[in-house]
Amino acid sequence: MDFRAVERAILERGVEWKFEPTLDRIAALLDLLGSPHRAYPVIHIAGTNGKTSTARLTEALLKERNLRVGRFTSPHLVSMRERITVDGEPLSEERFAQVYEEIIPYVELTDAQGPRRIQFFEMLTAMAFAAFADTPVDVAVVEAGMGGSWDATNVADGAVSVITPISLDHMDRLGPDIPSIASEKAGIIKAGTTAVLAQQELGAAEVLMRRAAEVGAVVAREGLEFGVLNREVAIGGQLLTLRGLKGVYDEVYLPLYGAHQASNAVCALAAAEALTGGDDPLDGDLVRQAFAQASSPGRMEVVRRTPTVVLDAAHNPGGMQATLEGLHEAFDFAKVIGVVAVMRDKDVDALLELLEPILDEIIVTRNSSPRSMAPEELAALAEPLFGEDRVHVVERLDEAIDQGIGLADAEGEFSGTGVLITGSVVTAGDARLLLKADGS
Repeated sequence: MDFRAVERAILERGVEWKFEPTLDRIAALLDLLGSPHRAYPVIHIAGTNGKTSTARLTEALLKERNLRVGRFTSPHLVSMRERITVDGEPLSEERFAQVYEEIIPYVELTDAQGPRRIQFFEMLTAMAFAAFADTPVDVAVVEAGMGGSWDATNVADGAVSVITPISLDHMDRLGPDIPSIASEKAGIIKAGTTAVLAQQELGAAEVLMRRAAEVGAVVAREGLEFGVLNREVAIGGQLLTLRGLKGVYDEVYLPLYGAHQASNAVCALAAAEALTGGDDPLDGDLVRQAFAQASSPGRMEVVRRTPTVVLDAAHNPGGMQATLEGLHEAFDFAKVIGVVAVMRDKDVDALLELLEPILDEIIVTRNSSPRSMAPEELAALAEPLFGEDRVHVVERLDEAIDQGIGLADAEGEFSGTGVLITGSVVTAGDARLLLKADGS
Protein backbone atom coordinates (compact mmCIF):
# COMPACT_ATOMS: atom_id res chain seq x y z
CA MET A 1 0.00 0.00 0.00
CA ASP A 2 1.15 3.54 -0.63
CA PHE A 3 1.06 6.25 2.04
CA ARG A 4 -2.25 7.78 0.91
CA ALA A 5 -3.98 4.40 1.03
CA VAL A 6 -2.56 3.76 4.51
CA GLU A 7 -3.69 7.20 5.66
CA ARG A 8 -7.22 6.50 4.43
CA ALA A 9 -7.27 3.08 6.13
CA ILE A 10 -6.23 4.61 9.46
CA LEU A 11 -8.80 7.41 9.17
CA GLU A 12 -11.51 4.83 8.52
CA ARG A 13 -10.90 3.43 12.00
CA GLY A 14 -12.68 6.32 13.66
CA VAL A 15 -11.97 9.79 14.87
CA GLU A 16 -9.24 11.00 17.16
CA TRP A 17 -11.46 12.85 19.60
CA LYS A 18 -13.52 9.82 20.62
CA PHE A 19 -12.59 8.81 24.14
CA GLU A 20 -13.19 5.35 25.59
CA PRO A 21 -11.94 4.37 29.06
CA THR A 22 -10.17 1.11 28.28
CA LEU A 23 -6.62 0.01 27.55
CA ASP A 24 -7.63 -3.56 26.80
CA ARG A 25 -7.46 -3.35 23.00
CA ILE A 26 -4.13 -1.54 22.75
CA ALA A 27 -2.62 -3.80 25.45
CA ALA A 28 -3.76 -6.92 23.58
CA LEU A 29 -2.34 -5.61 20.31
CA LEU A 30 1.03 -4.68 21.80
CA ASP A 31 1.21 -8.10 23.47
CA LEU A 32 0.83 -9.72 20.02
CA LEU A 33 3.55 -7.39 18.70
CA GLY A 34 5.99 -8.52 21.40
CA SER A 35 5.60 -5.51 23.73
CA PRO A 36 7.59 -2.99 21.68
CA HIS A 37 6.74 -0.26 24.22
CA ARG A 38 9.00 -1.97 26.75
CA ALA A 39 12.08 -2.01 24.51
CA TYR A 40 13.33 1.46 25.56
CA PRO A 41 12.84 3.97 28.38
CA VAL A 42 9.93 6.38 27.91
CA ILE A 43 9.43 9.98 28.92
CA HIS A 44 5.64 10.30 29.05
CA ILE A 45 4.02 13.74 28.79
CA ALA A 46 0.44 14.67 29.68
CA GLY A 47 -1.32 17.95 30.49
CA THR A 48 -3.66 20.41 28.80
CA ASN A 49 -1.28 22.86 27.15
CA GLY A 50 2.35 22.74 26.07
CA LYS A 51 2.68 18.97 25.60
CA THR A 52 3.98 19.00 22.04
CA SER A 53 6.40 21.89 22.64
CA THR A 54 7.72 20.16 25.77
CA ALA A 55 8.11 16.91 23.83
CA ARG A 56 10.08 18.66 21.08
CA LEU A 57 12.31 20.45 23.60
CA THR A 58 12.96 17.20 25.49
CA GLU A 59 13.81 15.49 22.22
CA ALA A 60 16.25 18.29 21.34
CA LEU A 61 18.15 17.82 24.61
CA LEU A 62 18.35 14.04 24.27
CA LYS A 63 19.44 14.24 20.63
CA GLU A 64 22.21 16.64 21.61
CA ARG A 65 23.45 13.92 23.98
CA ASN A 66 23.84 11.68 20.90
CA LEU A 67 20.88 9.52 21.80
CA ARG A 68 18.57 8.16 19.13
CA VAL A 69 15.15 9.52 20.05
CA GLY A 70 11.67 8.50 18.98
CA ARG A 71 8.94 11.10 19.45
CA PHE A 72 5.19 10.52 19.32
CA THR A 73 2.97 13.61 19.40
CA SER A 74 -0.55 14.58 18.39
CA PRO A 75 -2.41 15.96 16.63
CA HIS A 76 -0.49 16.72 13.47
CA LEU A 77 -0.42 20.07 11.71
CA VAL A 78 -0.15 19.00 8.07
CA SER A 79 0.76 15.32 7.67
CA MET A 80 -0.05 12.27 9.79
CA ARG A 81 3.63 11.33 9.47
CA GLU A 82 4.57 14.21 11.80
CA ARG A 83 3.23 12.23 14.75
CA ILE A 84 5.98 9.60 14.59
CA THR A 85 9.53 10.90 14.33
CA VAL A 86 12.97 9.35 14.72
CA ASP A 87 15.96 11.63 15.24
CA GLY A 88 13.68 14.61 14.76
CA GLU A 89 12.46 13.58 11.32
CA PRO A 90 8.98 12.28 10.51
CA LEU A 91 8.83 8.77 9.12
CA SER A 92 9.06 8.83 5.34
CA GLU A 93 5.93 7.96 3.41
CA GLU A 94 7.49 4.62 2.51
CA ARG A 95 8.50 3.80 6.09
CA PHE A 96 5.13 4.90 7.48
CA ALA A 97 3.34 2.56 5.05
CA GLN A 98 5.81 -0.24 5.83
CA VAL A 99 5.17 -0.01 9.59
CA TYR A 100 1.42 -0.13 8.95
CA GLU A 101 1.75 -3.22 6.74
CA GLU A 102 3.97 -4.93 9.34
CA ILE A 103 1.44 -4.56 12.16
CA ILE A 104 -1.89 -4.80 10.31
CA PRO A 105 -2.11 -8.65 10.54
CA TYR A 106 -1.86 -8.33 14.35
CA VAL A 107 -4.35 -5.48 14.34
CA GLU A 108 -6.83 -7.67 12.47
CA LEU A 109 -6.29 -10.48 14.98
CA THR A 110 -7.08 -8.03 17.79
CA ASP A 111 -10.10 -6.72 15.88
CA ALA A 112 -11.47 -10.26 15.63
CA GLN A 113 -11.44 -10.60 19.42
CA GLY A 114 -14.09 -7.83 19.61
CA PRO A 115 -16.28 -6.22 20.67
CA ARG A 116 -14.74 -3.12 19.02
CA ARG A 117 -11.84 -2.92 16.64
CA ILE A 118 -8.62 -0.97 17.12
CA GLN A 119 -9.39 2.74 16.83
CA PHE A 120 -7.60 5.55 14.99
CA PHE A 121 -5.40 6.77 17.87
CA GLU A 122 -4.68 3.25 19.10
CA MET A 123 -3.43 2.33 15.63
CA LEU A 124 -1.04 5.28 15.51
CA THR A 125 0.16 4.58 19.06
CA ALA A 126 0.93 0.96 18.17
CA MET A 127 2.69 2.04 14.97
CA ALA A 128 4.86 4.48 16.93
CA PHE A 129 5.89 1.93 19.56
CA ALA A 130 6.63 -0.65 16.84
CA ALA A 131 8.66 1.79 14.74
CA PHE A 132 10.70 2.86 17.76
CA ALA A 133 11.49 -0.74 18.72
CA ASP A 134 12.44 -1.64 15.17
CA THR A 135 14.79 1.34 14.68
CA PRO A 136 15.78 0.86 17.59
CA VAL A 137 15.68 4.09 19.59
CA ASP A 138 17.56 4.77 22.84
CA VAL A 139 14.60 6.61 24.36
CA ALA A 140 11.05 7.53 23.36
CA VAL A 141 9.32 10.82 24.18
CA VAL A 142 5.60 10.06 24.13
CA GLU A 143 2.80 12.61 24.36
CA ALA A 144 -0.57 11.46 25.66
CA GLY A 145 -3.37 12.18 23.24
CA MET A 146 -6.21 12.99 25.63
CA GLY A 147 -6.24 12.61 29.38
CA GLY A 148 -3.80 10.10 30.81
CA SER A 149 -5.12 7.09 32.71
CA TRP A 150 -7.14 5.74 29.80
CA ASP A 151 -5.09 7.22 26.99
CA ALA A 152 -3.71 4.55 24.64
CA THR A 153 -0.15 5.73 25.33
CA ASN A 154 -0.53 4.81 29.02
CA VAL A 155 0.28 1.18 28.29
CA ALA A 156 3.86 2.41 28.55
CA ASP A 157 5.37 2.96 31.97
CA GLY A 158 7.25 6.22 31.71
CA ALA A 159 10.56 6.26 33.57
CA VAL A 160 9.84 9.98 33.76
CA SER A 161 6.36 11.49 33.58
CA VAL A 162 5.81 15.16 32.82
CA ILE A 163 2.56 16.98 33.57
CA THR A 164 2.32 20.31 31.75
CA PRO A 165 -0.17 22.99 32.91
CA ILE A 166 -3.71 21.68 33.36
CA SER A 167 -6.70 23.82 32.43
CA LEU A 168 -10.27 23.28 31.27
CA ASP A 169 -10.54 21.33 28.01
CA HIS A 170 -12.38 18.17 26.87
CA MET A 171 -14.66 18.49 29.93
CA ASP A 172 -17.25 16.19 28.37
CA ARG A 173 -14.68 13.37 28.43
CA LEU A 174 -12.25 14.18 31.24
CA GLY A 175 -14.44 15.80 33.87
CA PRO A 176 -16.15 19.10 34.67
CA ASP A 177 -13.42 20.82 36.68
CA ILE A 178 -9.65 21.13 37.15
CA PRO A 179 -9.31 18.46 39.90
CA SER A 180 -11.27 15.93 37.80
CA ILE A 181 -9.12 16.59 34.74
CA ALA A 182 -5.94 16.45 36.85
CA SER A 183 -7.02 13.09 38.28
CA GLU A 184 -7.27 11.65 34.77
CA LYS A 185 -3.92 13.06 33.68
CA ALA A 186 -2.22 11.96 36.91
CA GLY A 187 -2.70 8.36 35.77
CA ILE A 188 0.56 8.47 33.82
CA ILE A 189 2.54 8.82 37.07
CA LYS A 190 3.77 5.32 37.88
CA ALA A 191 5.38 3.65 40.90
CA GLY A 192 9.05 4.32 41.51
CA THR A 193 9.42 6.87 38.71
CA THR A 194 10.05 10.63 38.59
CA ALA A 195 7.14 13.03 38.10
CA VAL A 196 8.09 16.43 36.66
CA LEU A 197 5.26 18.86 37.38
CA ALA A 198 4.87 22.23 35.69
CA GLN A 199 3.34 25.00 37.78
CA GLN A 200 -0.30 24.16 38.36
CA GLU A 201 -3.45 25.62 39.82
CA LEU A 202 -3.82 24.57 43.46
CA GLY A 203 -6.62 22.08 42.73
CA ALA A 204 -4.51 20.32 40.09
CA ALA A 205 -1.34 20.39 42.21
CA GLU A 206 -3.08 18.70 45.13
CA VAL A 207 -4.38 15.88 42.93
CA LEU A 208 -1.00 15.31 41.28
CA MET A 209 0.89 15.30 44.60
CA ARG A 210 -1.60 12.84 46.06
CA ARG A 211 -1.12 10.48 43.10
CA ALA A 212 2.67 10.71 43.36
CA ALA A 213 2.52 9.89 47.08
CA GLU A 214 0.19 6.94 46.49
CA VAL A 215 2.51 5.30 43.95
CA GLY A 216 5.81 6.34 45.53
CA ALA A 217 7.01 8.57 42.69
CA VAL A 218 9.77 11.13 43.19
CA VAL A 219 8.33 14.62 42.62
CA ALA A 220 10.06 17.55 40.92
CA ARG A 221 7.97 20.75 40.93
CA GLU A 222 8.50 23.84 38.83
CA GLY A 223 9.12 26.77 41.15
CA LEU A 224 10.48 24.54 43.92
CA GLU A 225 12.88 21.82 42.77
CA PHE A 226 13.53 23.53 39.41
CA GLY A 227 12.44 26.64 37.57
CA VAL A 228 13.13 29.67 35.37
CA LEU A 229 15.45 32.00 37.30
CA ASN A 230 15.56 34.79 34.73
CA ARG A 231 13.95 35.55 31.40
CA GLU A 232 14.62 38.39 28.97
CA VAL A 233 13.03 39.07 25.60
CA ALA A 234 15.56 38.63 22.79
CA ILE A 235 15.42 38.96 19.02
CA GLY A 236 13.50 35.96 17.72
CA GLY A 237 12.87 34.51 21.16
CA GLN A 238 14.16 34.86 24.71
CA LEU A 239 17.29 34.51 26.83
CA LEU A 240 16.93 32.30 29.89
CA THR A 241 18.67 31.29 33.08
CA LEU A 242 17.32 27.90 34.09
CA ARG A 243 17.66 26.00 37.33
CA GLY A 244 17.41 22.32 36.63
CA LEU A 245 17.39 19.43 39.07
CA LYS A 246 21.18 19.15 38.94
CA GLY A 247 22.53 22.59 38.13
CA VAL A 248 22.02 26.12 36.84
CA TYR A 249 22.27 26.83 33.12
CA ASP A 250 22.72 30.45 32.06
CA GLU A 251 22.75 32.31 28.74
CA VAL A 252 20.27 29.83 27.22
CA TYR A 253 18.76 31.24 24.04
CA LEU A 254 15.34 29.85 23.18
CA PRO A 255 13.94 30.80 19.74
CA LEU A 256 10.36 30.54 20.99
CA TYR A 257 8.13 33.27 22.38
CA GLY A 258 6.36 33.62 25.70
CA ALA A 259 6.71 32.72 29.38
CA HIS A 260 4.87 29.46 28.69
CA GLN A 261 7.66 28.31 26.35
CA ALA A 262 10.28 29.11 29.00
CA SER A 263 8.25 26.92 31.37
CA ASN A 264 8.08 24.16 28.76
CA ALA A 265 11.85 24.39 28.31
CA VAL A 266 12.67 24.05 32.00
CA CYS A 267 10.26 21.11 32.34
CA ALA A 268 12.01 19.45 29.39
CA LEU A 269 15.36 20.13 31.06
CA ALA A 270 14.21 18.56 34.33
CA ALA A 271 12.87 15.53 32.46
CA ALA A 272 16.16 15.02 30.59
CA GLU A 273 18.13 15.38 33.83
CA ALA A 274 15.86 12.90 35.63
CA LEU A 275 16.30 10.34 32.88
CA THR A 276 20.10 10.49 32.91
CA GLY A 277 20.51 9.49 36.57
CA GLY A 278 23.44 10.48 38.77
CA ASP A 279 24.04 13.88 40.31
CA ASP A 280 26.10 15.62 37.64
CA PRO A 281 24.43 18.41 35.65
CA LEU A 282 24.15 18.24 31.91
CA ASP A 283 26.87 19.97 29.94
CA GLY A 284 25.91 23.65 29.73
CA ASP A 285 27.03 24.01 26.13
CA LEU A 286 24.92 20.96 25.23
CA VAL A 287 21.83 22.55 26.78
CA ARG A 288 22.48 25.88 25.02
CA GLN A 289 23.06 24.19 21.68
CA ALA A 290 19.96 22.00 21.97
CA PHE A 291 17.59 24.83 22.86
CA ALA A 292 19.09 27.25 20.32
CA GLN A 293 18.02 24.83 17.57
CA ALA A 294 14.57 24.14 19.02
CA SER A 295 11.37 24.75 17.12
CA SER A 296 7.68 24.27 17.77
CA PRO A 297 5.71 24.62 14.54
CA GLY A 298 2.30 26.18 14.87
CA ARG A 299 3.06 27.66 18.28
CA MET A 300 3.55 31.44 18.16
CA GLU A 301 5.17 30.87 14.77
CA VAL A 302 6.00 33.75 12.46
CA VAL A 303 5.17 32.60 8.95
CA ARG A 304 5.37 35.93 7.10
CA ARG A 305 6.84 39.42 7.43
CA THR A 306 5.48 42.76 6.15
CA PRO A 307 2.93 42.37 7.50
CA THR A 308 3.96 40.03 10.28
CA VAL A 309 1.69 36.98 10.40
CA VAL A 310 1.78 34.84 13.54
CA LEU A 311 -0.07 31.54 13.79
CA ASP A 312 -0.81 29.68 16.97
CA ALA A 313 -2.67 26.48 17.80
CA ALA A 314 -4.34 27.77 21.00
CA HIS A 315 -7.79 26.21 21.35
CA ASN A 316 -8.72 26.45 25.03
CA PRO A 317 -8.75 29.36 27.49
CA GLY A 318 -5.49 28.43 29.21
CA GLY A 319 -3.64 28.10 25.93
CA MET A 320 -5.13 31.30 24.51
CA GLN A 321 -4.19 33.29 27.62
CA ALA A 322 -0.56 32.15 27.27
CA THR A 323 -0.57 32.97 23.56
CA LEU A 324 -1.90 36.47 24.03
CA GLU A 325 0.55 37.22 26.84
CA GLY A 326 3.38 36.03 24.58
CA LEU A 327 2.07 38.10 21.67
CA HIS A 328 1.98 41.24 23.82
CA GLU A 329 5.47 40.61 25.17
CA ALA A 330 7.26 39.62 21.97
CA PHE A 331 5.59 41.77 19.30
CA ASP A 332 5.16 45.51 19.46
CA PHE A 333 1.98 45.53 17.38
CA ALA A 334 0.01 48.78 17.32
CA LYS A 335 -2.96 46.89 15.87
CA VAL A 336 -3.78 43.19 15.52
CA ILE A 337 -6.08 41.61 12.93
CA GLY A 338 -7.35 38.19 14.01
CA VAL A 339 -8.23 35.30 11.72
CA VAL A 340 -10.09 32.82 13.89
CA ALA A 341 -11.55 29.36 13.24
CA VAL A 342 -12.55 27.15 16.18
CA MET A 343 -14.06 23.76 16.90
CA ARG A 344 -17.69 23.91 17.93
CA ASP A 345 -17.11 21.68 20.99
CA LYS A 346 -14.67 24.16 22.58
CA ASP A 347 -15.35 26.97 25.06
CA VAL A 348 -15.76 29.46 22.24
CA ASP A 349 -17.25 32.24 24.40
CA ALA A 350 -14.21 32.18 26.68
CA LEU A 351 -11.82 32.26 23.71
CA LEU A 352 -13.59 35.25 22.21
CA GLU A 353 -13.63 37.09 25.54
CA LEU A 354 -9.86 36.70 25.76
CA LEU A 355 -9.35 37.82 22.15
CA GLU A 356 -11.59 40.89 22.26
CA PRO A 357 -9.23 43.28 24.10
CA ILE A 358 -6.33 42.27 21.83
CA LEU A 359 -7.87 42.18 18.35
CA ASP A 360 -8.82 45.40 16.59
CA GLU A 361 -10.74 43.39 14.00
CA ILE A 362 -11.69 39.71 13.82
CA ILE A 363 -12.23 37.65 10.70
CA VAL A 364 -14.26 34.57 11.57
CA THR A 365 -13.94 31.57 9.27
CA ARG A 366 -13.74 27.77 9.28
CA ASN A 367 -10.91 25.24 9.09
CA SER A 368 -10.81 21.90 7.29
CA SER A 369 -12.22 19.82 10.16
CA PRO A 370 -15.84 18.64 10.12
CA ARG A 371 -15.98 19.83 13.75
CA SER A 372 -15.22 23.41 12.74
CA MET A 373 -17.84 25.91 13.86
CA ALA A 374 -19.64 27.58 10.95
CA PRO A 375 -18.46 31.17 10.40
CA GLU A 376 -22.00 32.49 10.79
CA GLU A 377 -22.33 30.80 14.20
CA LEU A 378 -18.96 32.14 15.28
CA ALA A 379 -19.93 35.61 14.14
CA ALA A 380 -23.15 35.44 16.16
CA LEU A 381 -21.05 34.80 19.28
CA ALA A 382 -18.42 37.40 18.40
CA GLU A 383 -20.65 40.35 17.49
CA PRO A 384 -22.05 41.01 21.00
CA LEU A 385 -18.45 41.27 22.25
CA PHE A 386 -16.73 43.01 19.34
CA GLY A 387 -19.60 44.92 17.76
CA GLU A 388 -20.71 44.28 14.18
CA ASP A 389 -18.21 46.72 12.63
CA ARG A 390 -15.20 44.74 13.93
CA VAL A 391 -16.45 41.30 12.82
CA HIS A 392 -15.93 40.04 9.27
CA VAL A 393 -17.40 36.72 8.10
CA VAL A 394 -15.40 34.80 5.46
CA GLU A 395 -16.39 31.27 4.52
CA ARG A 396 -12.96 29.92 3.50
CA LEU A 397 -9.75 30.07 5.49
CA ASP A 398 -7.56 30.96 2.51
CA GLU A 399 -9.78 33.94 1.70
CA ALA A 400 -9.89 34.92 5.37
CA ILE A 401 -6.08 34.96 5.53
CA ASP A 402 -5.93 37.04 2.35
CA GLN A 403 -8.41 39.50 3.84
CA GLY A 404 -6.48 39.69 7.10
CA ILE A 405 -3.22 40.41 5.29
CA GLY A 406 -5.05 42.92 3.09
CA LEU A 407 -6.44 44.79 6.11
CA ALA A 408 -2.97 44.91 7.65
CA ASP A 409 -1.42 46.11 4.38
CA ALA A 410 -4.04 48.83 4.10
CA GLU A 411 -2.82 50.25 7.42
CA GLY A 412 0.58 50.87 5.82
CA GLU A 413 3.98 49.22 6.09
CA PHE A 414 5.01 51.21 9.15
CA SER A 415 1.70 51.06 10.99
CA GLY A 416 2.80 48.20 13.25
CA THR A 417 -0.21 46.05 12.29
CA GLY A 418 0.10 42.29 12.68
CA VAL A 419 -2.09 39.30 11.84
CA LEU A 420 -2.82 36.50 14.32
CA ILE A 421 -4.26 33.23 12.98
CA THR A 422 -5.55 31.05 15.82
CA GLY A 423 -8.35 29.03 17.41
CA SER A 424 -7.36 25.42 16.74
CA VAL A 425 -4.49 23.09 15.93
CA VAL A 426 -6.25 22.40 12.64
CA THR A 427 -6.50 26.12 11.91
CA ALA A 428 -2.76 26.51 12.52
CA GLY A 429 -1.97 23.49 10.35
CA ASP A 430 -4.22 24.62 7.51
CA ALA A 431 -2.75 28.12 7.60
CA ARG A 432 0.77 26.73 7.68
CA LEU A 433 0.07 24.73 4.54
CA LEU A 434 -1.60 27.65 2.80
CA LEU A 435 1.27 29.98 3.64
CA LYS A 436 3.80 27.30 2.68
CA ALA A 437 5.68 27.27 5.97
CA ASP A 438 8.10 24.39 6.43
CA GLY A 439 5.91 21.46 7.48
CA SER A 440 8.63 19.32 9.04
